[in-house]
Formats: sequence, C-alpha cells, structure tokens
Amino acid sequence: MRSITKDRVLRVILRILAWPDRLQARLDLAAKRQLCTADPTAYLFPESVIWNTLRDRERIRIGAQTRSRGELNVFRPGGNISIGSYCYIGDHTRIWSAVGVTIGDRVLIAHGVNIHDHGAHPAEAGKRHAQAVRIFNGAGDDMEDVAMAPITIHDDVWIGFNASILKGVTIGRGAIIGAGAMVTKDVSPYAIMVGNPARQVGTSSE
Repeated sequence: MRSITKDRVLRVILRILAWPDRLQARLDLAAKRQLCTADPTAYLFPESVIWNTLRDRERIRIGAQTRSRGELNVFRPGGNISIGSYCYIGDHTRIWSAVGVTIGDRVLIAHGVNIHDHGAHPAEAGKRHAQAVRIFNGAGDDMEDVAMAPITIHDDVWIGFNASILKGVTIGRGAIIGAGAMVTKDVSPYAIMVGNPARQVGTSSE
C-alpha cells in the first residue's frame, strides 16, 4: 500500500475545509441567476451584484460568453438592462436602469464605469429634499420627478475605467470612450472620446 505522506493529508484536509466556501459560492451564483436571464455560457464572478426590485428576470438579460464583475440594478418605473454576447463588465462598474440600457455584442467595459439612464434626483431643490425624506423613511427607489432617458451602446464599443455614460446617450459601433470621460451626448461610430465633457479626438478602425 502506498504510504500517505503528511503533505497529502494536509491537502485533503484543506480541500475538505474549502467545501463550505465552494458551496456558498455556488449558492450565491444560483441566487444571482434567479434574478436575471443569463445565457448558460455567461459567467457572473463572485464580486458581481444583481439588484432586481422589479422581480422580473427578463428585466436583466445577459448574452452568451459575457463576463460580469459589476453591478446590474433595475428599478421603477421600467428598468431594463440588455447585454449582448462576448461582453465584459469590469469590477465596481455600475449599470443602473430606470427605463432602459441596451448594450450590444463584444462591448468591453472597464472597472469603475458608471452607466445611468436617469438623473437619480429631481432637479428642483424642494422636490429633491422631499424625495430624500421619502427614501429615508423607506420609500426605496422613489423616482418621482426624476429625468430619465434610455441609453444604447452599440457593438464593439470599448469604455475605459472610471468613465460615465449619462441618460439619453447613444454610443455608435466601435467607439472608444477614454478613461474618466464624461459622456453626455451621442457618440458617432468609431469615434475616440476623451475628457469632461467628452470630446472627439480621433477615429478608430473596424
């Protein structure tokens, strides 16, 4: 009989000790998938977050081979996030939708990106305070008097870290959004955008 070394015993013990963590990871992944409609080949990393207060899995759709480390959040009145195939969503990226965010195929989104199809709070100070009071008292996703408009990001777009894409924006196919850029207006296909507010400095190729 082959002798059992101390190293082999230690490895077995470590594997056994890791079982609870592995089980918890599987349960967490299963819970996330219950909140969205994700292709079987899509992968949600442990650090990814899914918020779906609308309790409709079809409100968050994730395509084939897409990888997400970010936070996907849909809420009233009509939040909807659609992400195509072979996309990447970086860690600490937040995609929050009240009316609709559509992301095409092969879109690469780096870490720390913010994509929001709404203004979060009313523009008028009095209404903004009233909203805050309602939220403090448990109103949750109170979007009364908040400006909102859908966002569309077409195929093959690359968005650099810490960029922000604001409500109502359409980003054309193949565009590049530079790190830290603030996109407040539509972007032409294959445009290279930098700065705050974002301005075009060049053109990429297919």
